[in-house]
Amino acid sequence: MADAVIYADAQGIVRFWSPGAERMFGFAPAEAVGQSLDIIIPQNLRQRHWDGFNETVRTGRSRYQSGSVLAVPASRKDGSRISVEFTTVPFHDDAERMAGIAVVMRDVTERFEEMKALRKAAAKTMQS
Repeated sequence: MADAVIYADAQGIVRFWSPGAERMFGFAPAEAVGQSLDIIIPQNLRQRHWDGFNETVRTGRSRYQSGSVLAVPASRKDGSRISVEFTTVPFHDDAERMAGIAVVMRDVTERFEEMKALRKAAAKTMQS
């Protein structure tokens, strides 16, 4: 699968890291598994991420679990940023508590940059 598949437990620790995740983010599975999701979350977005993640774990519900696609920036091992779209799949234990969350991510950086350039060109044309 070209897309990244990542599973993190309820504490946000990576427990599964697919070959697609390695290609997308640059971390080998041995480097990523056991690490916090912070390895792919840009520093300036971490508080917002963890607030949402912890609320999802606490309530067992996410506003993104109904098939919604979320688009966010992410960080690669080399420090560069990419744009990703992802969907989530919550996992519950026998007591219906959140055990973890799996995500399927797609790198949409090229499309995002194209759209940004088109918007900029359209805005420039409107100003003329």
